[in-house]
Amino acid sequence: MNQRNQTTVSEFILLGLTNEKEKQSLLFALFLGMYLVTVAGNGLIILAIVLDTCLHTPMYLFLANLSFADISSSSTFIPKMLVNIQTSSQSISYDSCVTQMYFSIVFTVIDNFLLGVMAFDRFVAICHPLKYTTVMHAMLCILLTVIPWVLGNIVALTHTLLLIRLVFCDSNTLSHFFCDLAPLLRLSCSDVMVNELVVLIVGLSVIIFPFAVILFSYVCIIRAVLRLSSLGRKWKAFSTCGSHLTVVLLFYGTILGVYFFPSSTHPEDTDKIGAVVFTVVTPMVNPFIYSLRNKDMNSALWKLISKKRGSSL
Repeated sequence: MNQRNQTTVSEFILLGLTNEKEKQSLLFALFLGMYLVTVAGNGLIILAIVLDTCLHTPMYLFLANLSFADISSSSTFIPKMLVNIQTSSQSISYDSCVTQMYFSIVFTVIDNFLLGVMAFDRFVAICHPLKYTTVMHAMLCILLTVIPWVLGNIVALTHTLLLIRLVFCDSNTLSHFFCDLAPLLRLSCSDVMVNELVVLIVGLSVIIFPFAVILFSYVCIIRAVLRLSSLGRKWKAFSTCGSHLTVVLLFYGTILGVYFFPSSTHPEDTDKIGAVVFTVVTPMVNPFIYSLRNKDMNSALWKLISKKRGSSL
């Protein structure tokens, strides 16, 4: 009999962010509001990029993919969380839990690599502007768009296959608001040393390469910008990178603290705080810090909103 069949747990209990019932209504309203803002904000960005031909460039192609990944990431767990709060039910089936974990890993990895891709795009645009259209040709842009999605599914499948071989005994209570990898490993009554070793090795591989691309790109960008004589050109160059750097710091700061280290090295509450930041807050604020400060995106969004108002009138 294989270990999957030995698993006595058919469902898990998600304790959520708090056990205090009087705070559940507040959490429901807060997460519903953040989810609607995330879907609306990122959805508008995608729609504006698709409809405005001026935005059919590599930078906005990557931004549209990031927005789609952010919507998908939030949709992986927030609707289920809202249903559980509304129905006063904390249960999630074993299969649903594993599926939720799978897609949460997929979109985390996709975001990670897209940040590296976007940094490379800014490096070429600022350091080699005359070669930009030659370097960032259509085939390369397609590859840079597809590769994060392929790698995301490979990484998620690896962790999922290792997880389903574990045995979950009588305890089925997850001190989390969704099925995350770290609390699931803590809950298993099997030896999770292999799982945590793979988390460390794969985590290093997934994090170091995009981060190295980002670091190299910004070192070159800073050197190129400092050589510019015009203060206005320097400010314009830095302003195109400021939003990206903000998200990079927010994303890597939280993901390193939660997933990079084995589950035994940090308290459970750290998982929750870190997970809220990069699974809820970051997707919600991305449309603002990435796009609303961008003049081209602002123009495209106002055109889109004006068309909708005109058609409704």
